[in-house]
Amino acid sequence: MVDSVYRTRSLGVAAVGLPDQYADGKAAKVWQLYIGDTRSRTEEYRSWVVSLLKQHGCQRVLDVACGTGVDSIMLVEEGFKVVSVDASDKMLKYALKARWERRKEPAFDQWVIEEANWLTLSDDVEKPGSGFDAVICLGNSFAHLPDFKGDQSDQKLALQNIASMVRPGGILIIDHRNYDYILETGRAPPGKNIYYKSDLTQDISTSVLWVNSKPHMITLDYTVQVPHPEGQQSTPELSKFRLSYYPHRLENFKEILREAFSGKCEQSVYGDFKSYTPGQAQAPCYFIHVVKKNP
Repeated sequence: MVDSVYRTRSLGVAAVGLPDQYADGKAAKVWQLYIGDTRSRTEEYRSWVVSLLKQHGCQRVLDVACGTGVDSIMLVEEGFKVVSVDASDKMLKYALKARWERRKEPAFDQWVIEEANWLTLSDDVEKPGSGFDAVICLGNSFAHLPDFKGDQSDQKLALQNIASMVRPGGILIIDHRNYDYILETGRAPPGKNIYYKSDLTQDISTSVLWVNSKPHMITLDYTVQVPHPEGQQSTPELSKFRLSYYPHRLENFKEILREAFSGKCEQSVYGDFKSYTPGQAQAPCYFIHVVKKNP
C-alpha cells in the first residue's frame, strides 16, 4: 500500500464547495476521449441499466452526475425522459453540444440539461410531483465529493438531497469503485472497464492520503494514449490527468445510504452488474447500489 501526501494544482471549486476537478477543461477533454464516443457503452452495461429501469416501471430519470452526457444520451435513446445535471460547466458543454446536434429528434429536443450541485440539489432542480422514478449517479462520480470536515457530513447531506429526488416506490442507482480492495492492496482490482469500450491505451496508478491513520483521499493518475487526427503520422501523444476521490468502503456506504432514506428503503448491492456475495473469489471493480424508496 502506498502512503503518500501529495499536493494537486487548483482545479477550481463549484458553488457551495463541490470541487470541479474538470474546471480547466483539459481533464474534461481527455476524459471524453478516455470513455470513447457516446455509443461506446458496453452491451452488458446498457442492457443491465435499461432492464433495471424498465423492471421498476421507470420513465422519468434524473442523472445527477451526467458529466459529458454519455449515460443520459443512452437513456434518451432508449426512450426515457431525462433531466441531466452536473456541477462542472466544462463537462456539461459536451452534453449541450450533443443535444444541439440532435435537436431535430423530439426526444433530444425535450432533454433537460442544467448545472446543479449535490449540496443544493433541492434548490437547483425542480422535482416533478413526488419525485423522479429513478435517480442515477454512476461512473464513480459520487466519490468526487471530498470529506473536508472529516465527519462525512457533506456526503450525508448530498445523499439526503439525492434521495429526496426519488419518488416513493422509485429507485436510486449509485456506484463507487472497490475502494476496499484498493486500500488493502494499493492497486485497483484487475479486470476490464465494465462501463466503456475505450480503445485508448491507458494506465491508472493509485496513491492514498492517510490522515490520523484513516484513509482520507485516493488519487488515480490516468495516462491515456491520445491518437493524432487521421492523416498525421506522428507518434500518439500521452496525456496525463489526476482525479481525487473519497474512498467509500462498502459497508459504510450502505449505512449512509440507509440513513439518507431514513431507513425506509430496500437495498441491493451488485459487483460489476452481478449479484455480490461478500468474500467472493473475484473482486469486483465497481460496487453498484440499487436503493428502492419505500412508500
